Amino acid sequence: MNSLSALFDFWKQDPDTAPNFFAWRTTPARAAQTHPFPTDLPDTLRETLSTRNIHSLYSHQFSAWNQTRAGKNIILATGTASGKTLSYNLPVLSTMLHNPEARALYLFPTKALAQDQLSTLANLKLETWHLAPAIYDGDTPQSNRPSIRKNARIVLSNPDMLHTGILPHHANWSDFFSNLKFIVIDEAHTYRGVFGSHVANVLRRLKRVASFYGAKPQFILASATIGNPKELAEKLIEEEVALIDNDGSSRGERHFIIYNPPVTDAALGLRKSALLESVRLANHLLARDIQSVVFARTRRSVEIILTYLQGHHPDSPIVNRKSQIANQIRGYRSGYLPAQRREIEQGLRDGSVKTVVATNALELGIDIGGLGAAILVGYPGTIASARQQSGRAGRGDAPALSLLVASPNPLDQFLAHHPEYFFGSSPEMALVNPNHLLILLEHLRCALFELPFQKGEGFGSISDELLDEYLEFLVANQESHFSNEKYYWMKDAYPAANISLRSASPQSFVLQAAAEDGRPITIGTVDGESAMWMIHPGAIYMHEAQQYFVQELNLENHVAQLVPVGLDYYTEAQRRSEIQVLSVNENSAAQGCEKSYGEIQVITQVAGFRKIRWFTYETLGQEPLDLPPSELQTTGYWLTLSEETLAHLRDAGIWTNDPNDYGPGWQKIRLAVRKRDQFKCQVCGAVESTREHDVHHKIPFRAFIQNGVINREQANRLENLTTLCSSCHHKVEQNVRIRSGLGGLGFVLGNLAPLFLMCDPRDLGVFSEPAWSAVEGLPSVVLYDLVPAGIGFSQKLFEIHDELIQRAFELVSQCECEDGCPSCVGPGGENGYGGKAETLAILKEII
Repeated sequence: MNSLSALFDFWKQDPDTAPNFFAWRTTPARAAQTHPFPTDLPDTLRETLSTRNIHSLYSHQFSAWNQTRAGKNIILATGTASGKTLSYNLPVLSTMLHNPEARALYLFPTKALAQDQLSTLANLKLETWHLAPAIYDGDTPQSNRPSIRKNARIVLSNPDMLHTGILPHHANWSDFFSNLKFIVIDEAHTYRGVFGSHVANVLRRLKRVASFYGAKPQFILASATIGNPKELAEKLIEEEVALIDNDGSSRGERHFIIYNPPVTDAALGLRKSALLESVRLANHLLARDIQSVVFARTRRSVEIILTYLQGHHPDSPIVNRKSQIANQIRGYRSGYLPAQRREIEQGLRDGSVKTVVATNALELGIDIGGLGAAILVGYPGTIASARQQSGRAGRGDAPALSLLVASPNPLDQFLAHHPEYFFGSSPEMALVNPNHLLILLEHLRCALFELPFQKGEGFGSISDELLDEYLEFLVANQESHFSNEKYYWMKDAYPAANISLRSASPQSFVLQAAAEDGRPITIGTVDGESAMWMIHPGAIYMHEAQQYFVQELNLENHVAQLVPVGLDYYTEAQRRSEIQVLSVNENSAAQGCEKSYGEIQVITQVAGFRKIRWFTYETLGQEPLDLPPSELQTTGYWLTLSEETLAHLRDAGIWTNDPNDYGPGWQKIRLAVRKRDQFKCQVCGAVESTREHDVHHKIPFRAFIQNGVINREQANRLENLTTLCSSCHHKVEQNVRIRSGLGGLGFVLGNLAPLFLMCDPRDLGVFSEPAWSAVEGLPSVVLYDLVPAGIGFSQKLFEIHDELIQRAFELVSQCECEDGCPSCVGPGGENGYGGKAETLAILKEII
């Protein structure tokens, strides 16, 4: 019996573990589907492969060879560790053997991946072929760069370096571009959203420069499993692409388990910590000598789990492990030095590292060999990422385990209760919008800097008329000059230097701290759209696992002054938003409501922030802020409840968003309470001045609804009332607030939507308003793109409205909590009411 089988037997008998398995899917082992080497494979390559004990090709590798030899662009969409690297290396190397001048550009999303692929090429022993493969990125020494430009026939880089360091200086690369035959884009699924929209424009510029030198390179893309690999590839390169997804690699038996930590408080829907349960399960793997990776969502989580596993935490299951065992447990995340990462990767390959705790930095195809198990601490955000991470487990034909430990997040709980959704085909579509106006204009500036635009030349899929309009805008803005049917760049500035591929916000804020000698140093940047809530005065900003306290935010100079600290709390900005509809692209009637999407303007003001203690999530205090509002013009999807739905809810007595009617004698009662309390706030002691104090219901007014009727006499008893100043009243309301059904609907939809969009929850804004003026005062929930001009999420949500509502109903109705919790409609205040029944009633009306 192998170690994994023994562990499974133990878990099935263990009362602390077995009841929490919500799904266990076993995929049987599969044999490889292979083909003999193609007859036109060069003998040199055939011999090289034979020395590495490769005597045939997997079916997808064989397909890739045939399609590329036929001159087609291809995208490979096969599983992790299925041999995609060999699929693209063979046609490239074969061309280079026949054509000594041929060049190839390999693009990877990270520097680490480029390093890994360079070592793969080195292992093929290519020295005698005079290929001189080399990495050209931000870490490449200046002294090495001229020889790489001149001699390297395979250049490995990333989109950021291509954008800022290669294309603007293409004259130095004339030999390379003149002979460019292949462009390889690995991990193509990472190029989505804002980043993907930028990269698509960088590829437009790359093709334009290559064409200037007379080259028309062939594209080979490789991707993890996503819902639309062919569509994504064709959006990125704007050419026809052949899809290859017939994965012919062999695989051992795979076990995928969804583990849901036990409930500790049924009424509040609270569960045992996913992090601590992951530590316990990882210790079981370590005790049985099963090499494993533990994936955590954040850098901070990596360090916490590592501390527990190494036994340095008093609550750790195993305290003070012997140092040699502790050295077998390592972390892996951004912020580690490259040499440290290479050492850990080597330790995983040779087996000296038994457990590695990592962020998604280890998710991409870095060669770490095959591990026995992968633990995912919380759903990583997309099914594609979950499959990538779980694909890290599996060595040859040996059995492997993947374990998803669900967090209380609604998305995790939805998947725990609907495992068929997870195990089914990937529903996620990678969305990109290369013609996003702000992003496009930035890259037109870069393209103009690189080469003048001939009138009528074209740029990707943009129509000639629209392109002329944009170029004329740059002329009017005195950035370009039109002469002899050509547009020329006019400014001295080097536009690519100020454009980040990771953001659509053109104006970034610089983060400055002081070095040990007192010199100001720049530690990073924050895009303009995020600055107000991320780096407001008093905020705690995390960078490379270091906390910084924001001393000052200079809005005029776009600089924030930070001081390194070590505090036991983090901050959470409190934002107020107003939304105006600028135009409606489409709307239609749906069950119980109307659904729409269109252009909106979001006016947001950060009014204050909360200090929240790490781990316990206790609110330590609140502070007001006086910051100017920010405006975001974007796209939104909204659903508006119909008058009929509203009438049904009111008749049933479960609509809590109408203004409270405290009864005809309320003003006399208010005065009596304030007199009794001597016109003083009963929390802070503040005396009334120009503004009358508030009178607050200790047990919320709406808690006295019975059979649809409010018992005002009971609610307005003097002993249930107290006098509070407006500041204390706001704080107390947060503690005992009633989450309305509409607010609960916004919470669940905002948390579920990323599942369908393949985006991060932070890419979406959520707004719920019981009387939204934009739709004649009717109750509405708005989900909107947190990207200027939108990236396409809103239209997608409009299209999948019915499924989104159906899934929300299933999630809320199947949640075991009594009145709302973090896993469904969100919690009420600490002593409040969660509004679960009302949210369910709304969902029943619109399902």
